[in-house]
Amino acid sequence: MSQPTLPELPTAAFPLLPLRNGVLFPGTVITIPVGRTRSVALAETLVPGESIIGVAVQRDPRTNDPELADLHTVGTYARVRQVNRAGERSFHIVVEGLARFELRELLHGKPFHLADGAPLTDEVSDPVEARALADALSEQADARLPKLAPEVHATLGQWANLLGRTRDPGTVADRLAAALNLDTEKEVQVLLTRDVAQRLRLVTGLVSEAVTLAEVRRKIDSEVRRGFSNHQREVVLRQQLKAIQKELGEDQPGGDQDALRERLDAKELPEEVREVVDRELRRLATMNPAQAEHNVIRTYLETIADLPWSERADAEIDIDAIAARLDADHYGLDKVKRRILEHMAVLKVSGNARATILCLAGPPGVGKTSLGQSIADATGRPFVRIALGGVRDEAEIRGHRRTYVGALPGRLIHALKKAGKRNPVILLDEIDKLGQGWMGSPESALLEVLDPEQNKSFTDHYLELPFDLSEVMFIVTANDLATLSAPLRDRLEVIEIAGYTADEKVKIAENHLLPRALEQHAIAGGTLTVTDPAIRAIVRDYTREAGVRQLGREITKLCRSITLEIARGSADEKPRRFTIDEGDLDTYLGKVRFVSEVAERTAVPGVATGLAWTPVGGDILFIETSRMPGKGRLEITGQLGDVMKESARAALTYVRANAEGLGIDPDFLESSDLHIHVPAGAVPKDGPSAGVTIFTALASLLSGRRVRPDTAMTGECTLRGRVLPVGGIKAKVLAAHRAGIRRVILPLRNKRDLAEIPEDVRQAMEILFAEDMSQVLDAALEAEPLAGADLGTLGGAGERERDQVEA
Repeated sequence: MSQPTLPELPTAAFPLLPLRNGVLFPGTVITIPVGRTRSVALAETLVPGESIIGVAVQRDPRTNDPELADLHTVGTYARVRQVNRAGERSFHIVVEGLARFELRELLHGKPFHLADGAPLTDEVSDPVEARALADALSEQADARLPKLAPEVHATLGQWANLLGRTRDPGTVADRLAAALNLDTEKEVQVLLTRDVAQRLRLVTGLVSEAVTLAEVRRKIDSEVRRGFSNHQREVVLRQQLKAIQKELGEDQPGGDQDALRERLDAKELPEEVREVVDRELRRLATMNPAQAEHNVIRTYLETIADLPWSERADAEIDIDAIAARLDADHYGLDKVKRRILEHMAVLKVSGNARATILCLAGPPGVGKTSLGQSIADATGRPFVRIALGGVRDEAEIRGHRRTYVGALPGRLIHALKKAGKRNPVILLDEIDKLGQGWMGSPESALLEVLDPEQNKSFTDHYLELPFDLSEVMFIVTANDLATLSAPLRDRLEVIEIAGYTADEKVKIAENHLLPRALEQHAIAGGTLTVTDPAIRAIVRDYTREAGVRQLGREITKLCRSITLEIARGSADEKPRRFTIDEGDLDTYLGKVRFVSEVAERTAVPGVATGLAWTPVGGDILFIETSRMPGKGRLEITGQLGDVMKESARAALTYVRANAEGLGIDPDFLESSDLHIHVPAGAVPKDGPSAGVTIFTALASLLSGRRVRPDTAMTGECTLRGRVLPVGGIKAKVLAAHRAGIRRVILPLRNKRDLAEIPEDVRQAMEILFAEDMSQVLDAALEAEPLAGADLGTLGGAGERERDQVEA
């Protein structure tokens, strides 16, 4: 067939279609997908068989709306053969390349691109040389491409049938370059080469490169087929991968992927997990290591390989050995130790690994965290501590999904990787300090983890595979359970640890704190002796806490001072021996920090000692009342909550309603104002348990009878004078004992809580019970009013006394 005659080619304001990738060569036919707004607008105006447009290639395919600088300067005139609608806003346009043109200017004013340009003719400096090069290139393509690259040869045949065969040297080079399916950069290089001889040499090199690549592929296929097995498709893929690596010189034995596969094959994985692992291994084997997805899959498989799917610690449950270890590491805490031993006994007898979740709740410094380590040591299990304080993101518990960059599994999966066993002891420390941010609630994520009926199929977002947590022994610690949600608190078996008595602190200091401090400060045995009265003085005068953390700091401070004196001594000097008695504490620890002020505070009527519960243990507080001339107004101060203010009003109402029976003038409010104040005004206070104390302080003020200085009380008071039970009895009684109080008045219905109080504290204190306010007054107030007291000025006397104490 003869070469078709070119139509008249436009030079001004002709439509232009930019291409993101690929090149249209003269003498070829391609299909162009169209989806951009301007390109769609152009496609809607085209007439198949008549429209002539320009096609230009973008320098950067990411540019959405290219300008002149974004396009290559040489493009191709094209005749539109077909326009097919592919969707509501997309087309497929079939175009035939006609000739090159030089792009000079882009025009604006229509919804599609318009351009000015000029046709470019091929440059033929030596026609004979060009013809010889074209013939040699055609012979090479006809001889080698049908076998090595049949798809290239088929494409050339289609164009020959469609457009006619050609012997034009330039068209021969263009068609071969288009059929080779080259990179866009190489195709642009061919398009920009106007000299026909130079273009033919360039395409000849590209053909040789394609033939060489085809020969390599054929060689790889032949090597793969030699090791082919009809029953092992996976083996075929691996053989092919090895052959490729051999050609690249990367066939090193014992590669990382083989090692990872061996690790995963050695794991006893559940069937569901095994299916996922095999699928991901197949993807990894066929993927280029330079791809980002390769590292994602590899990290995922390594995480699975690191998890203890079937590995268990050989934990022999010896109840006596566990009890001995707990006693050696912790003094007291008998209830906690017994509950732990019961838990281990159930595991030993029944063999059922599932059990309740233990929650150790109490003030700081009582040994909650170290109990978990002791349990792990005693049972031979790995121990992992997860600090939950300040965690605000749900992904910290459940992990991040793998679609995110830098995704990681959650803290639980990380803890299991660290433990290396599926039955470790995991301590969830400070669960009450969890936060809640915009990324979800981590507390809600723990609901599944801490439910023995659900955590057998816990699913981390990163793994997306169920992992059995039912054999993990979870121990939870908290200071204040009030901050936990009701569903989470319902999953926990709470064991309250109220604090230590003074005797228990002395034993802990002698058996644990002091020996550890001596070892840390390199003080030889026998060099330092701290007498029992000195330790008791440290507990009484230098600490006021439920735990023993501050006590440990004071002992550490004492050892530092001794170490300094030892270091200042001469090396030839005989080693000194130090004996610290109660009278030496001022020298090493400074002045006394805590002095009992109960007797001073209650020296006048109108002041009563109450008991309070805080997240850091029990404490005592003073309710001070004052009376002054006025018109019956009640002032309440001390940064009190609404509940505590209501308790004060209820107590005043009861006093007014029963004034005659209490020996108080019924008209005391007609000419007086009352002021109720709770010192430590910077500390917020709330709760109903101060009702009894407020009532007692008011009755003491108005009757002139002082509250006994050795007495403290707690309880809620009703308008009818009934004394209702309150919580935190053990912590409150221990706080009273630490403060030197010897008598405590409690609600009668709290008598059942007496068993929680240590025996030595019960023996040292007189504990009274009351169910009516009259019983409280009989037990708390002195029998007679203060001698010479003027009830109208008692409040002022109380204020003056308080000023003296503060001074």
